[in-house]
Amino acid sequence: MSNALALATVTQALALLIEHNLHPEIDLAVSVETRKPPADPPTDPTITVFLYQVSHNPSMRNSDLVTRASDGTLLKRPAAAIDLHFLISAYGEEQELVGQRLIGSVVRTLHEIPVLPRELIEEAAERPYLAGSDLAASPQKVRFTPTQMDVDETSKLWGMLNNTPYSLSVAYQASLVLLDGHQKPAPAIPVKRPEVTVVPEVPPEVPLGDAAVRTGDAVPAPGAGDDGATDDGAADGRAAGDSSAGGPAAPAPAKRPAKKVAGGARKATKSGTGEWSSGVSRAGAGARSRPHARKTTGDGPRQAARADDAGRADDGGEG
Repeated sequence: MSNALALATVTQALALLIEHNLHPEIDLAVSVETRKPPADPPTDPTITVFLYQVSHNPSMRNSDLVTRASDGTLLKRPAAAIDLHFLISAYGEEQELVGQRLIGSVVRTLHEIPVLPRELIEEAAERPYLAGSDLAASPQKVRFTPTQMDVDETSKLWGMLNNTPYSLSVAYQASLVLLDGHQKPAPAIPVKRPEVTVVPEVPPEVPLGDAAVRTGDAVPAPGAGDDGATDDGAADGRAAGDSSAGGPAAPAPAKRPAKKVAGGARKATKSGTGEWSSGVSRAGAGARSRPHARKTTGDGPRQAARADDAGRADDGGEG
């Protein structure tokens, strides 16, 4: 961070950097001047350092936002991030290629030392017109990078310099320079008592996997089968409950037919009078009937013997 004198300080420090690194290639007395290219080119070895453009750094231009609160209180000290664009030109005797030799020395120096040294910044700040510059105390370093310019851009640049003939030159960009504001924000209120609040995590009341409870659907009654059907007792109980509550009575479920007994057992049938018989029909008082021979499965002789014993028992009881 630095004040408004940083721009001029960088220009003067760049001129010192070029002047201190001309040797040993250049054994001439070279004058390094911080001004625009002259309209009358000098014949003595001369290098001009001209700051022709100042632009905002695109990546850091909004780094200091927000600087003020809604009530206008200054929250953060504003800082303008800028880049400096320099045009470095060389003059001298054309027969001895002095200008080309000087430009070669400039390119070699800035490629070897791309960051502006702190001691040169302090030396530049010793000038009377730069007294009060605090660029040397800034933690932000200033780096020089070459700027590629084609013939069209070079022609436009030199066209801005009215009545100035073109001379061999190179362009460099210096970044980053931060310019601080004069106002300082009020210090923040210190923390009097640190407080840490721990809130337990409350589990959900309804399990996420219970879709029936979550959506409000009816829960299946106990005893229901896979297909949703209940037994006869549960159905009769629900029907009785519905009728006692005053609602329409539900029709009684149809009784399931008796399963066929394996092994040839006799079927139980119900007569018209409501009595159950076990396959023995009586035609009259003295009429007797024996069971017909039935087809048996694996234990046929044993079941046939049981049928004969039952027939004899019926004969003895009637006699």
